[in-house]
Amino acid sequence: MPPELQFILTLACRDAKGIVHAVSGLLYQAGCNIVDSQQFGDLEGEDATGLFFMRVHFQAPPQLASTATLATLFEHTRQQFGMQVRFHAVAARPRVLLMVSQHGHCLNDLLFRWKSGSLPVDIPAIVSNHRSFEALAGSYGIAFHHLPIAKADAGGSNAQAKRAQEQQIEALIEREGVDLVVLARYMQILSPEFCRLLAGRAINIHHSFLPSFKGARPYFQAHARGVKLIGATAHYVTADLDEGPIIEQDVQRVDHTLSAEDFTAAGRDIECMVLARAVRWHVEHRVLINGHKCVVLR
Repeated sequence: MPPELQFILTLACRDAKGIVHAVSGLLYQAGCNIVDSQQFGDLEGEDATGLFFMRVHFQAPPQLASTATLATLFEHTRQQFGMQVRFHAVAARPRVLLMVSQHGHCLNDLLFRWKSGSLPVDIPAIVSNHRSFEALAGSYGIAFHHLPIAKADAGGSNAQAKRAQEQQIEALIEREGVDLVVLARYMQILSPEFCRLLAGRAINIHHSFLPSFKGARPYFQAHARGVKLIGATAHYVTADLDEGPIIEQDVQRVDHTLSAEDFTAAGRDIECMVLARAVRWHVEHRVLINGHKCVVLR
């Protein structure tokens, strides 16, 4: 099946009768072939939003093989149900900017997956506030941008210095046509302005299931408290630190026979796996934001 003829439709709207029939019927009448389809209606529970979500992977005939043409074809149905609709060309590889500080396990994992072909993206650049992984970026032939956060002058503030550094990153995002920013253990708090710019297109990873252990060396703190379960959470970035819509989580049991170093090694492995899954699902257009949570159509 030629990639240039494949598309993914994602939509969200108020739940109503006939949505699946209308969507599949329109695609059928237009000569499209549905490869797979998933849908979900958030209708149960006190926090239900009443929204319906759908993802359809389909092959279009050559005369319809563009996102603009498909959007025009779908306009009446979109208006009929009040849908938020997007068409994604499967052949278009998302452009991903990776950001890292001084822990490189997630960065190294994503680069390997990209190089081996298991992560279908383009990586135009890596940004870091340290030079620790400049050589690693060079070994993959990826541009490395060392953007340290300048120390504030006597009349300035650290917030001003951080914002100045973020504006350099924003210019890079614009220049490189970046679709997704991945914080692969980038250990800086982003400003509200930067978070708004990246809304729905920035993913972070952090050591969840260790909520009591903040600051440096959380796995060592967990070991000292005899924790029995460690894990990680990948989520979209918002101005509320580590509270954005959750995409993926995983855990692993640990016990007293493991050292603090063992805890750390296990935690890093989980972080790598969870972040990689979240990034892959995002670039495959499987993640739809549903208020303060995510629907992942796998």
